[in-house]
Order: sequence, then C-alpha cells, then structure tokens
Amino acid sequence: MTDQSQDVFGGVDTHTDTHHAAVVDHLGRHLADAQFPTTNPGYRALLNWLRSHGTVCAVGVEGTGSYGTQLARVLGAAGLTVFDINRPDRRIRHQQGKSDPIDAYAAAQAVASGRATIIPKTHVGAAEALRLLHTARTSAVKARTQAINQIRSHMVTAPDTLRAQLRGKSSSDLIAACARLRPAADLTDPAAAAKFTLRRLARHYQDLDHEIDDYEAELSTLATQAAPDLMAVYGVGPETAARLLAAVGDNPERLHSEAAFAHLCGAAPIPASSGRRDRHRLNRGGNRSANAALYRIAVVRMQHDRRTRDYVARRTAQGLQKKDIIRCLKRYIAREVYRVLTCTNITEPYLQSAA
Repeated sequence: MTDQSQDVFGGVDTHTDTHHAAVVDHLGRHLADAQFPTTNPGYRALLNWLRSHGTVCAVGVEGTGSYGTQLARVLGAAGLTVFDINRPDRRIRHQQGKSDPIDAYAAAQAVASGRATIIPKTHVGAAEALRLLHTARTSAVKARTQAINQIRSHMVTAPDTLRAQLRGKSSSDLIAACARLRPAADLTDPAAAAKFTLRRLARHYQDLDHEIDDYEAELSTLATQAAPDLMAVYGVGPETAARLLAAVGDNPERLHSEAAFAHLCGAAPIPASSGRRDRHRLNRGGNRSANAALYRIAVVRMQHDRRTRDYVARRTAQGLQKKDIIRCLKRYIAREVYRVLTCTNITEPYLQSAA
C-alpha cells in the first residue's frame, strides 16, 4: 500500500503525444512511473496519479516552454509547485543511458535534491501574446528577405533583355517592376518562365510586406497597453519591448534579482582573467533574442543619447574597446529594464483592454 502521508516529488518527460511521469521520495528513491496522453483527461489523470503516491511537494517538468506548457498550467492551477527542468547533459546521458522513464526519474530527482530552481513562465498573458506575434513577424521578415534574394539570384541568369530592364533599380523599384511583368502564356520559353517567376516572387514579397506591417501595428498597440513604462524607456520600441517581455514572461517575479535577469539576457559579464590580465568577456549564452534587444537599445543610445555618448567617450579614453563598452552598456540597460518590469503589472492592463 502507498503511504499517503509521505512527501513525494514528481518528474515529467514531455513529448508531443504522451508524457512520461515518475515519482520519487524525499531520498530520491524510485517509487513508480507511468505514461499519459497529452489531452485534458490525460493531464487530470497524471495529476491524480501523482497525488495517489503521497503529498506532492513539487513537480519538475521538461520543456515548460514547448511540449510541457499546458501540463505546467494544469499543475500550477491545481496548486502544485512546478519547476522547469533542463534535459540532462551528454555526459550524464552517456553514463546512464536515455529513455523516457530515465529522464522522468532524473527530473524528479532534480526537484527532490533542490537542483531544480527555475520557475517556468505562466504563458497566460500579454507577454505570451507578444511572443506569438513577434515570432510570426520574425518568420515573415526572413521569408521576405529570402524572396528578394531569390529575385536577385534569378536576375543573374535571366535573358539579357529582362536584365537590362531591371538592372540598377533599388529594392522597392525592383519589386514594383517585377510585380508589373506580364509573362507570355507559353512558359516553355525561358524568358516567359523568368518573368512569371519574378512576378510571383515580387507579389509574394509585397504580401509579406503588408503582413509585417500588420504585425508591427499589433505589436505596437499591445506593447503600449501591456507595458507603457517599458515603452517609455529611452531606446525601447515595440519590437525590443516584445523581445524583452517574451524573455521575462507574464510572471517577472520568478526572476529573483536584476543579476538573474542580466544572466537570462546574456548580459552578465563572464570573467576571462589570466595571470596579470584582469578582464571580462561577452556572455554568449542566455536568451539571444533578449540580448539582441539590449544591443539595439545600446546602439540607439550611443547615437542619440548625450549621457551615453559621454560615457562612451570616457570609457574609450580609458582604453576600452567598443565591444567592451557595449557589454557594459547592456549590463546597465538590463538593470534599468529589470526595475521597470518588476514595478509593472504586465498581465492586468492587457486583460483590462481585452475585456
């Protein structure tokens, strides 16, 4: 019989169609494991199965930002403490092997030992909405760039008469000219096929251009409603605000300090000293999208903010390189942004506007 009074810890290895759950006691000993479907009845069955083994102190879930998002929501709504679990590194997997039960037990043991400390995002408010819009906009921008690159590539092998017609035009004029092309009905002719291809690519580019404009308008409106204080920070625009809010999530209180936020954004300095040389280097980890947002804010301030220009001049006179100055600026900006985010209720303004 299962001791219902004992404290247990759960771990879940998440997948597209199924989740594999495991339970350990406070000493990390294996108690049981089982597999559940990724449906609402499956989530409830997993929750009841965890509670059937004792008092659930906490649950570690792999991939709370992807496959485990909905499960984390269900467990959190049920009052359980949920931690985000990173998959084991290759050294541990090489030693212990790889299977769903092994990964589930490893997640449970990480929670029981206290190694799991990452609180997942809630994915229920404006930050999640901004993340979705920004992801779609980024995809559209990449597709638009690919379209113009294909147009220029096809122009290289196009017939000379067509090349002469399109040569030397700017990107906007080139797109407009290609969109007006009228190919002949017989596409077995290379010239007709080239005109048809260029026209389709140009119109695809124009469609993507309009789509990107729609995304940017929605991003601007939603970011202004959700975090007006963040939008008021010098150098922050709708896209950079969306990147930062998506990195933090709808529960910024999960970040216990501004140093943790800087580390999340890859803006925390990494010691790189050796011998008599004392220096720090750029952090190549963290959320690269948020790091790009901090970089963009720093560049804007270096160009237009007098205090920042004075700081750059002073640090340059001290012998720092430009990349080191930008690293310092990103760290200062991360501190400023963190203070704004922790003083702002991200979800409530969005919910009020939606109501």
